[in-house]
Amino acid sequence: MDKSKIQAALKIAKEQSGKRNFKQTIDLIVTMKDMDLKKPDHQVDFFLPLHHSNGKDVKVCGLVGPEMKEAAEKELDFVVVVDDFEQYAKDKKKIKKLAETYDYFIAQANLMAKVAQTFGRVFGPKNKMPNPKSGCVVPPNANLAALKQRLKNTVRVMVKTTLQYQVAIAKEDMDEEIIIDNALTVYNQLVHHLPSEVNNIKDVFIKLTMGPAVKVGADEGTK
Repeated sequence: MDKSKIQAALKIAKEQSGKRNFKQTIDLIVTMKDMDLKKPDHQVDFFLPLHHSNGKDVKVCGLVGPEMKEAAEKELDFVVVVDDFEQYAKDKKKIKKLAETYDYFIAQANLMAKVAQTFGRVFGPKNKMPNPKSGCVVPPNANLAALKQRLKNTVRVMVKTTLQYQVAIAKEDMDEEIIIDNALTVYNQLVHHLPSEVNNIKDVFIKLTMGPAVKVGADEGTK
């Protein structure tokens, strides 16, 4: 899949969506084939730092000890100190609200057992547990500012339950080169993680929030 095919599909998607009174999100949708997701080696799950932000307002919460409290409160959007874990353990609704409000959770490494015990039952099914693959399990001296900046440009690529992956790659008013670069970055990395690579790709689409999905390379195929 090359740049010109994405460019053409993006143009059509914008035209068919029309003008709205808000900035629409642009999604990349990839459908797959010839994979058995019951097989672990056919499943995909990784974190991908994009070259550019996708325009989403990413919120990050820290789950830390007293030694990280000051730095976490300075750099992150919200902080839960270990002494307050018990309050959350007694109120599942508070944990659900946390999971709904924040995109990523950073945990102090030596507290992971307590984090799992307190938040795991809610965070786990929602895929919100602090994940070492995303760099979200950290030592007390971690550079939280740099980590948060990286997370703002990071998307999770996960294909475990259905042969389709959809992700926001930009806002409609962003530079076309950025939109295309984000689309290609996601597509190429997803292909790299598939068991038969490009042979597992069925279709690729570009979609704006209020518009129909437009097939990339509709006249020539997506490969």
